[in-house]
Amino acid sequence: MRIIEFREALREALSEEMRRDDKIFLIGEEVAEYNGAYKVSKGMLAEFGAKRVIDTPIAELGFTGIAVGAASNGLRPIVEFMTFNFSLVAIDQIINSAAKMHSMSGGQYSVPIVFRGPTASAGMLSSQHSQAFENWFANCPGLKVIVPSNPYDAKGLLKSAIRDNDPVIFMESEQMYGDKGEVPEEEYLIPIGLADIKKHGSDVTIVSFGKILKVAMTAAIELEKEGVSVELVDLRTVRPIDYDTVVNSVKKTNRLVIVEEAWPLASISTEITYKVQKDAFDFLDAPIIRITTADTPLPYANSLIEASLPSVAKIIKAVKEVMYVSK
Repeated sequence: MRIIEFREALREALSEEMRRDDKIFLIGEEVAEYNGAYKVSKGMLAEFGAKRVIDTPIAELGFTGIAVGAASNGLRPIVEFMTFNFSLVAIDQIINSAAKMHSMSGGQYSVPIVFRGPTASAGMLSSQHSQAFENWFANCPGLKVIVPSNPYDAKGLLKSAIRDNDPVIFMESEQMYGDKGEVPEEEYLIPIGLADIKKHGSDVTIVSFGKILKVAMTAAIELEKEGVSVELVDLRTVRPIDYDTVVNSVKKTNRLVIVEEAWPLASISTEITYKVQKDAFDFLDAPIIRITTADTPLPYANSLIEASLPSVAKIIKAVKEVMYVSK
């Protein structure tokens, strides 16, 4: 199977769907002439033309509103945010228009639209460019929220998102665009709302998603060297959440550590903790531990970034705590 970059997997998904359906278009800052801020849309202007790959001013509220209106009238827009930090400028259109339209119209209107771009930390970008918003958007009925961790999942899930008739938030990472992975040449789709067990194990379950899953995988491999068998569950989507896969894993391992990049209050890990204690309390042999970003705006200095974010060392420590291992 061929090996391609995360950005290439996204580009293939976008291009294949745009060839399939001429109602699909891409809109956002620098998506056309500049080939995308992260080169996801490289070459797409030349293939599809300026009517379907559309550069915009730095005006997220404006071009998001245009796209929501287009989706309400039968088109299928893909809105690229240079970062989801900038989506806050457009959150009124995302929440109050796109997410609620189907319900408010009594099912008469659908808004088939995808909002995509990078989320969370990306190095020394400081507080206003480093926030993880997946739990914010997952809180809103009417939205589906996808956070892939690798090129294979990214392509299959983005194709499903584009074909979905509901608004979908598709969250990537600046630090993942160059990641490489196996992606089939033939077409495939991955269902929205289905978690994936990236590594099977028997001693402890680790649940994660997005780019931080790579950190969890590194920790799991290190723990295996010490004789701890880790089952690693990749949620892939955080609305809807595949609770069954998580609960069934915990019933097997009896221990749970959850790793995510959001702040701790009202996080995805909070939700999963509630659900597991509700549906699998009698199977737990230790309290659930969550590892999140520190409850503070992300600093600029590398040393403070490292202290703030989930890390391999923090995950290993948490696993040993639920295993009641002192060292």
